[in-house]
Amino acid sequence: MKMIVAPLLRIFFRPWIEGEENIPTEGAAIIASNHLSFSDSFFFPALIKRRVTFIAKAEYFNTPGLKGRLTAAFFKGVGQLPVDRSGVRGAGEAAIRSAIAVLDRGELFGVYPEGTRSPDGKLYRGKVGGLARVALATGAPVIPVAMIDTEKVQPPGQVIPNFGIRPGIRIGRPLDFSRYHGMENDRFILRSVTDEVMYEIMRLSGQEYVDIYATAAKRQIADEKKKADAERRAAAKAEKAEAAEAEKAAEAAKAEKAEKAGDAEQQGQQEQKGTGSA
Repeated sequence: MKMIVAPLLRIFFRPWIEGEENIPTEGAAIIASNHLSFSDSFFFPALIKRRVTFIAKAEYFNTPGLKGRLTAAFFKGVGQLPVDRSGVRGAGEAAIRSAIAVLDRGELFGVYPEGTRSPDGKLYRGKVGGLARVALATGAPVIPVAMIDTEKVQPPGQVIPNFGIRPGIRIGRPLDFSRYHGMENDRFILRSVTDEVMYEIMRLSGQEYVDIYATAAKRQIADEKKKADAERRAAAKAEKAEAAEAEKAAEAAKAEKAEKAGDAEQQGQQEQKGTGSA
């Protein structure tokens, strides 16, 4: 990743980094980042000096087919941890235990508190659980990170990245939550820790903050798109029906005009015939 991918990223995208000195040269720390694009998983781990172990969704590890196997091999190769996002508590607990193990080894652990990519470039509410619980259980500092413009490099759903866009990484100062040590089962404390981290990410990124979960926002956007598509189909159908009615009316008017013209011609012929007889 660092020997091959990083030089290529620097050549083709010229990414910039601010605040790299805030990442300790050794020892455990938690990296908490916003999540704008799939390419976040390349830019940040490749460009900083230390290795970062991120949690990755389980679909990256169990998708069938050649592409799925290659994706799984990549994420396993760079030491990522699979997590089941379906809501199964056991899977979440296993991910937390794995994260604690990473930090106990004095390594860097990375997490996206929003839980999924932003659907529209805005910053969404951080999920209570993984980030805060791991921070309070281990005492590791939390380093807020803002990915900048990576959604422009590779928008959601786009495979080939856009060249000519220079993304950035802005790294904030470590946040110390040792004052809450041993309180990792207090949901109000977990919410407070998560919100403090999200505020720092918002300050670093300059994103608009929306106080709902990104998963809910995705559902809203999908529902709105579905509604808009239905309205467009209905409008197109109504327009088509209106055009058909207009064409039908035009045909009827044309037929009526032709009929009147025929009647007038017939009447003229009859009048000529009457004049001739006289």
